[in-house]
Amino acid sequence: MLEFTYERECREAGYASVCGIDEAGRGPLAGNVVAAAVILPCGFFSPELNDSKKLSEKKREALYEIITREAVYAVAWATPAEIDRLNILNATMLAMNRAVAALPIPADFALIDGNTARGFSIPVKTIVGGDAKCPSIAAASILAKVTRDRQCRELDLRYPEYGFARHKGYPTKEHRERVRTLGPCPEHRRSFLSFAGYEKP
Repeated sequence: MLEFTYERECREAGYASVCGIDEAGRGPLAGNVVAAAVILPCGFFSPELNDSKKLSEKKREALYEIITREAVYAVAWATPAEIDRLNILNATMLAMNRAVAALPIPADFALIDGNTARGFSIPVKTIVGGDAKCPSIAAASILAKVTRDRQCRELDLRYPEYGFARHKGYPTKEHRERVRTLGPCPEHRRSFLSFAGYEKP
């Protein structure tokens, strides 16, 4: 079970509203990069809470329902066009900042998965592997992952020939072959398609 060590340290330092932030979708060839910010309530308890990558889809969906019912949260994203224009790192920072700004109760400190934080108006702490160490970040990773997977299933309805429901936009052999054969759809990140001869717009 994840311990609230980082959250407790922040509260002991005088911060009252600590959010965890994580993203999903940096590596795919298509779709948004999605970020979530989550403020878990004091006393929140879920022994199964963990890094979204370590959970089954069924477990992520169940935890998504618990987190969205009990926590303060916001989910936001940056589009493929923004990813192409800004690059994936800057677009990820944009999505994270949008998530923090959309919180219905403002956060006064942010715990962020990874080693990079840019553009935040509140103090932050980056934690490498934070989604497997920090409950607030783990919760954010679940909301971001579930949201992005749902978006990919919607893309599959619009562009069924690419198989988005199966590979969720990631560069599988099947997905790369479809791009080579069919060309990109409007939701592909052109700057990620050099393997098929495409350049950044």
